[in-house]
Parts: sequence; C-alpha cells; structure tokens
Amino acid sequence: KMSYKIVGKYIKDLKFTIADPKDFFLLTKNISNYKIKIDIKSKSFKEKMIEVETTLSLNPTKSNFDEIDVKIVYSTIIELDINLNDKKELENIILVKVPSEIYPNIREIFISLFEKSGFKDVKIDRIVDFEKLYLQNQN
Repeated sequence: KMSYKIVGKYIKDLKFTIADPKDFFLLTKNISNYKIKIDIKSKSFKEKMIEVETTLSLNPTKSNFDEIDVKIVYSTIIELDINLNDKKELENIILVKVPSEIYPNIREIFISLFEKSGFKDVKIDRIVDFEKLYLQNQN
C-alpha cells in the first residue's frame, strides 16, 4: 500500500547556458569530464502535502574545467497518507521513493536538451541508486 501519491510534477527551474562558441567547443570536446550532481530538498506545502525538489546539475570532475551553467530543478508535489507519522518512512519517501520514480523523467529532459544542442556524448546514469545515496548520507 502506498503511503503517498504524486499529485503534480513540473520543471520549476531550468538553466542551460553556453556563453559562446568557445565554451560550446570546449564542452563538446570535454563533456566526459563533467558529471551529474543530484540534490534533493523538500518543504511542506499544505497539510499532508510536500514539495520535493530534485535538482540535477552538471559539474566538472577536474578542477581546471569551467563550471557550466546547466541545471534542472524538478518539482514533485506529493500527498501523504493521513496516518503517516513515521519520520523514517517520510525521509525514505522524500529521499528514495519519489526521486527514483521521477528520475527517468528528469534524465530524459536533461539528455534531450543536450542532444538538441548538438551534444551526443552526455553520460547520465540510466539508474541512480537513491537508496544507496540515502544510506551513505545517514553515516
């Protein structure tokens, strides 16, 4: 039995800035030196409703590479079961279940942006183990 349901989801913020041709060509050549960073935040919206913000951004893996301004903030509004009072379960919903459910959407949008901008080699994990990330952050 589900202890929550998704009642809405949308792109809250989207940045895709490539300043000039030089950046474009650098990025085309070095796209493999960037990796996706995922960040999850949540805030109460109404009684038993929570907004979960999942942010994907592209960050350089090497210190000598420029930050590029590529970021998507995806908002998911969830409605909780009336009886859900377990803090652990709530954390699990926000940090594991919801991101796992919506990640394929965000990934598709991200990849589509790059492909429509002429980038073919964007490596974005098909599957992210949010359970593992959650457990790592517990320690």
